[in-house]
Amino acid sequence: MPTITRPDGATIYYEVHGDGYPLLLIAPGGISSQVEVWRNGPIDPMRDFASDFQVIAMDQRHAARSLAPAAAFDYDLCADDQAAVLDAIGARTAHVMGGCIGCAHIWRLIQRHGDRITAAIPQNPVGLDETNTPGTFYAMFSPTMRLARADGMKAVADSAVRNPMFMVNNEAGPFAPRIAADDEFRAKIESMPVESYVALIVRFRDGTWPTGTPFFTATREWMQQCRTPMLVLPGSDAFHPTSIAHLICELAPNARCLDVDCRTPERLAATIEKVRAFLKSHTPAA
Repeated sequence: MPTITRPDGATIYYEVHGDGYPLLLIAPGGISSQVEVWRNGPIDPMRDFASDFQVIAMDQRHAARSLAPAAAFDYDLCADDQAAVLDAIGARTAHVMGGCIGCAHIWRLIQRHGDRITAAIPQNPVGLDETNTPGTFYAMFSPTMRLARADGMKAVADSAVRNPMFMVNNEAGPFAPRIAADDEFRAKIESMPVESYVALIVRFRDGTWPTGTPFFTATREWMQQCRTPMLVLPGSDAFHPTSIAHLICELAPNARCLDVDCRTPERLAATIEKVRAFLKSHTPAA
């Protein structure tokens, strides 16, 4: 499957499934936002929508096969990666579907490239409300820093080689996929002073989960002005509070929410059809 190379040297992996109007996917999984995570959820857009759309799945930078420099997380860079993937397949415009952190990516993608996004499906949007705190999201980086301080950088590299998926192995750190795949990069990480690495992880953490707004990458005022049509599938846990989905639909003028239980086994097929119908209704005429 193809990759593109970005100006900072990052390589971004993507896949294309089916034919039709483009549907860009931004996977759940936090830092491990990668193609395979979709296949573990109740809705797999590559399976469920490739008969009607050209479904473009990708690994976000730092996830799986999208290897990037050891730098703080930056949603702007990610949004430009996403637009570059659309360029690579010759898509001027596209719908977008994102899950979990993918919803934070959607807001930034619309901010930077809104003229290219025709409709959005935010699923389980992440956010801050009275049920959680920034610490809920920061906690995943604590094992990362703890291992480096306790056992040194060689232990970090060894952990990354054993399992480079940050979502299930926080100790390996967010650069684990490249540590595991790139011997030269691994050597650089192993030689990094522990406190320099810890400081970088803090900057990465704060870039991933910026505070000051319920939506991480968008303000309430921006959400009120966002005209992009959205069909929101609410979440129901500390990372994806139901209230965040409802707040999006309260503020954004062209957003509507499905029920929080729309993906139960008995309702899943109908929900997939609602998503399909929504996307088709906002597909530009040929």
